[in-house]
Amino acid sequence: MYKKLLLLLSICSILCILSSPANAQSRVITGTITDVADGTALPGVTVADNAKSVTTSTNTQGKYAITVPAGAKSLTFSYIGYQAKTVTIASADVINVALNSASNTLEEVVVVSVGYGTLDKREVSSAITHVSGKDLLTVSSNNPLMSLQGKVPGLSITNTSGSDPNSSPSIQLRGVSSRNAGLGPLYVINGIPGGNIDNINQNDIESIDVLKGGAASAIYGTRGSNGVIIITTKKGGAQSQMFYDGFMSFDYLTNELENLSADEFISNRVANKQGQDYKAKTNWLKEVTNAPAFAQKHTAQFSGGTAKTNFFASGDYRDADGIDLRAHKREYGARLNMNHTTDNNMFVATLTAAPRYMKTNNSDLGNFNNALTLNPTYPIFNNAGKYNYINTGFFSNNPVENANEIKAEAEIKELDLNGSLRMNILKNLSTTVMISQISRSAKSFNFRPSTLSSVVQANKITQTNFASQEQLENDQKNIEWTGNYAEDFGKHHFKLLGGYSYAIYNYKRLYAQNYDFPFDTYLWNNLGSGLYNGGAAGQGQSAVASTQNGSTLISFFGRLNYDFDNKYILTASLRREGSSKFGANNKWGNFPAVSAAWRISEEKFLKASLPWVNELKLRADFGVTGNQDFDNYRSLLLYGGAGYFPFNGQYYQVYGPTSNVNPDLSWEKSENFNVGLDFSVLNSRITGSLDYYIRTNKDLLGDYTVPVPPNTQQTTFTNVGTMKNSGIELALSGEVVKSDDFSYNVNVAFAYNRNKFISFSNEIYKGGTFQDVAGLPAPGSPGNIQRIQEGHSIGEFYMLRSAGVNDAGALLVYKNDGAIVQANLASNDDKQFVGNGLPKYITSLGNTFTYKRFDLGIFFRGTFGYKIFNSYAFYLGTPSSQSDANVLKSAYDSGSKYSLLKNSATTAIASDYFLENGSFVKIDNVSLGYRQPLNNKYLKSIRLYAAGRNLHTFTKYTGGDPEQVRVNGLTPGVNDDLNYYPSTMQFIFGLQATF
Repeated sequence: MYKKLLLLLSICSILCILSSPANAQSRVITGTITDVADGTALPGVTVADNAKSVTTSTNTQGKYAITVPAGAKSLTFSYIGYQAKTVTIASADVINVALNSASNTLEEVVVVSVGYGTLDKREVSSAITHVSGKDLLTVSSNNPLMSLQGKVPGLSITNTSGSDPNSSPSIQLRGVSSRNAGLGPLYVINGIPGGNIDNINQNDIESIDVLKGGAASAIYGTRGSNGVIIITTKKGGAQSQMFYDGFMSFDYLTNELENLSADEFISNRVANKQGQDYKAKTNWLKEVTNAPAFAQKHTAQFSGGTAKTNFFASGDYRDADGIDLRAHKREYGARLNMNHTTDNNMFVATLTAAPRYMKTNNSDLGNFNNALTLNPTYPIFNNAGKYNYINTGFFSNNPVENANEIKAEAEIKELDLNGSLRMNILKNLSTTVMISQISRSAKSFNFRPSTLSSVVQANKITQTNFASQEQLENDQKNIEWTGNYAEDFGKHHFKLLGGYSYAIYNYKRLYAQNYDFPFDTYLWNNLGSGLYNGGAAGQGQSAVASTQNGSTLISFFGRLNYDFDNKYILTASLRREGSSKFGANNKWGNFPAVSAAWRISEEKFLKASLPWVNELKLRADFGVTGNQDFDNYRSLLLYGGAGYFPFNGQYYQVYGPTSNVNPDLSWEKSENFNVGLDFSVLNSRITGSLDYYIRTNKDLLGDYTVPVPPNTQQTTFTNVGTMKNSGIELALSGEVVKSDDFSYNVNVAFAYNRNKFISFSNEIYKGGTFQDVAGLPAPGSPGNIQRIQEGHSIGEFYMLRSAGVNDAGALLVYKNDGAIVQANLASNDDKQFVGNGLPKYITSLGNTFTYKRFDLGIFFRGTFGYKIFNSYAFYLGTPSSQSDANVLKSAYDSGSKYSLLKNSATTAIASDYFLENGSFVKIDNVSLGYRQPLNNKYLKSIRLYAAGRNLHTFTKYTGGDPEQVRVNGLTPGVNDDLNYYPSTMQFIFGLQATF
């Protein structure tokens, strides 16, 4: 027994001795990791050996210590936002490393979303503009696309009431494309077509890709005619991180219209018997303005996980006031993106959920109009301390009372849900099923109390107070099944996509109203207590309304990407799509596209002769797209109420046809041709693209006059008309200065667009050769001031051509025969084409400076080559304006041409006397930031920043900010509803922190 124990101890001792050399080979390596730019320590850097058997991370001082096994050959240092670096261990016990920022990588791969997939930017053969999330402008706005303003050539983004927190911008790509269908692009959010664009937090955006070429957008068929904007949100990774961004903003009036003060009103208007003095001094514009308008927004983001399972989650809160007294918005939003890959990489699952809740007080866009026109000697309150009843001026009401007493609120709920499952059948073959739902519910509430001065003054017995509720619900359900196959045969590379899409759209509306409630305190919460609609007065017909409608869209699509030797690229796609909106004879349509590119820079002859050219790619594409953005059931014979019929002492509702059936109703068709050049030179210090396009829109939708009988109605909604847009777009980026401490980058975007309306008619429907649009409102009967005519452009002003002003202060105009007469003696036959409200050129210049930890951005934006009809000068800018209404200072400014128009005989006659050059250049956005890395276990870094928006406008236009007059749509350059919502200058102060 003793011998056996001794033998066992001997064996154990020998094993320990033999193992000691191996343990001795394991060793500890230490070091410090810093930023190569400024030498600051980088906490949280991951350090791993080449076998990834051991890992560690740097502390708050950037220091690390790692015990590496005997067989370790190298260490890899990786950190988010920096280039990973691998260092050979050799015999060193101390390894210090300086990491480069990832933004300094010259050969950075740019991944572009092309619809149902992504491509390396070098593989793209169509016109697509890619914008990274980090390149978006710093703005405090309701819509994330305002941060894209001026960044994409050919993309027009305008908002005529930008300081209203509930407003939405008008977005148009490569000019106006339709008469009666939608003009806006299709939004694709994380691969889901038709997403809620206002359910996106700007901080969550990873990238935005704008599909401008027809070959790119044709993959979306009947929804691609106006272009496609693809938004990709951030996703998680193996690196755990928390990020916070919070800012506050202040809006101040800028470029505002100036009307007469009380003293000026007395000396100019009252003295000339054009107004009365009510003995007060009221600055109505100031009284209805909430300046500065304050807003705040806070975003928290969390990401992390492993290489197989990761997540990205964010939450945001925004609280914003408008520049008017009533507008306000409070919203809460969240987003969760989850990704999971099985261990064998066979299945990849994703899940996205994005809810948002908004509570709004809606602005009264007419309140500033009232303030502009009201007599400044009129007091806000009467002697009893009540709101004054006002019945003078243009609009005859008290705007301060309206803003404070009339309520218009809304509650909006949005929810985007989608999930996908991809099966990697083979290394180069996969199939994916994606299911999604996009829903939006909006409840609107309106209330006017019985205490309004207009109600009290009129001694109303009925229709005293008023309340209403409206609920709108939009729901979209999608299922898409795609398959992807890729194969390489030597220098031949193929990618094949096939798919099926099924979408159901549903819309519901419920509306209820009533008058004469016993208490104003009920607001809209007890509609049944009102006595007017359906009550004692028996006025039930307008009390309630409801509707529901829907449509279905089914598609089959495929795409082939081929390139040879990374030099010659060919892409072809086809989408076959059917919609329930279309007539029985035109349910289905085909949307083909083809594009090709030649990477000249990969040719040996160019590499040898021009080695400084890094990328030179010539491309061309052609695609057919559609537009089905019009109301449901327009192809069907619809019935509606047609009065009441008495029978046996009772009245019965009668129904009859309200529309003509059109079995041939179809989508608008757009034929798109684009040729472009992408280039990168001087070690990619200068990059850019140049595009020329022609887009012809055919089968334009509209109502056309038809005979009755055989038709039951006088008009039929059908496809007639042709329009063409053409233009040039240029994008240019350059690294002007690049050093360790200082850099200066410049970005230029330029777009030129021309429009031509070709025809109103076809073989079946013969319409007129023109349509008069842009009708001006009362007072007076100014009529229409623009005409859409065959052979002319959208936006052509058609009115009398002025010949100056006579000694009596009357407007003079030219007749058709060249004779000059007083304007009130001319007729409609004397109108002429006198200018265009559609801009010819839109450009921007972005400048980015960095110095050590400081960054400065200065962004200019300009629009040129168009006219604006100065509606404010026309109605409020002349001495002959309506009696007892306030006017602009220009009416009595001897330096203004409008002060000459003193004769009331020509006051309401529109002419090009009121056309002004709308061109402008803006100092649009200036931002300054400072980043400070922290040697702290709680914080990795902080960044303080400040930004200013709309800081100054250089323009000759005298009607305020020219950008407040819309240039998108069918009547560019005209404010035909007289609504005035002032422009603002905005200042933003924020903090970003990385944990």
